[in-house]
Amino acid sequence: MPKLFSVRKDGTGQLIDSYNRVVRDLRISITDRCNFRCSYCMPEEGMKWLDRPELLSFEEIERVVRVLVERYDFESVRLTGGEPTVRAQLPLLIEKLARLKRPSGTPLDISLTTNGATLRLLASDLKNAGLSRINISLDTLRRDRFIELTKRDQISNVVSGIHSAVEAGLQPVKINTVVMSGVNDDEVVDIVRFGREVGAIPRFIEFMPLDGDNSWSPAKVVPANEIVERITDIFPAKLVSSGSDPAKRYIFDDQMGEFGVIASVTMPFCDACDRLRLTADGKLRNCLFAVEEQDIKTTLRNSGSDDDLAKVIEGSAKRKWAGHSIGNVNFIRPKRSMSQIGG
Repeated sequence: MPKLFSVRKDGTGQLIDSYNRVVRDLRISITDRCNFRCSYCMPEEGMKWLDRPELLSFEEIERVVRVLVERYDFESVRLTGGEPTVRAQLPLLIEKLARLKRPSGTPLDISLTTNGATLRLLASDLKNAGLSRINISLDTLRRDRFIELTKRDQISNVVSGIHSAVEAGLQPVKINTVVMSGVNDDEVVDIVRFGREVGAIPRFIEFMPLDGDNSWSPAKVVPANEIVERITDIFPAKLVSSGSDPAKRYIFDDQMGEFGVIASVTMPFCDACDRLRLTADGKLRNCLFAVEEQDIKTTLRNSGSDDDLAKVIEGSAKRKWAGHSIGNVNFIRPKRSMSQIGG
């Protein structure tokens, strides 16, 4: 078994899991609340929201990230929810994180995943605070279908938010689309065309078993290769290297942008996974589908030292498994829905 972390010549450590993967990306859920009710993320009714004291404060989040950056040279942080823009003073948190520097002096890469409903009001402030790039969820371009999927009549605000993000200079702006068979799979080409027009990058995500109403089945998954085929029949494109990015990237032959496909079900990328997750209530998860968590909030609030925090972090990395096993008989569905884990 490898060492839990290795030290490079410059003195910075790298966090290494039991399968020799370097862990260097953190997803942070800053709230479990959301102003939408997308079925693949959360149930329409019956959610019990966390009380404010249960949430990690901005200072607590900053401290965890600082330890990860200073001790293990983490490269990137993505803020998620629920819906992160419903958390008050979001630009303040981004400012705090933007002040952190990696041991080399390189700035931390800070990104955000949002449903975009209020982004038209926030895009410039987020950019000025230090946000680098942004992912905006958009599963349909049809108003009637949008209302059906989200239970909210907000598509015009989301589209406006995408335009605002592009105008604010957030680069890249990505559009996240969860593709569901018989629901919105007839729109993949339309969403690509929209992305090309506005200067955003569409990313199509296979439907995963983290839905709020437990209705997921393999039959509802549109395989990535089918999505790619539909798109490239209209807009020819070539696969390019994507590194540790979970999305397979395709550059259009006419050089007018690109699109990505995340095949988390049919072609899992677990062998290249480089991330940990921090939930809004202060639990570390080493996989989106993890069935156990490590409590870091108690350490934070019981006057734990940075060394104590590091032990929790290293313990989480040590337990990181080989893969999620979706489709196998030994797959165990997490008890939390996507909104409670963070996308």
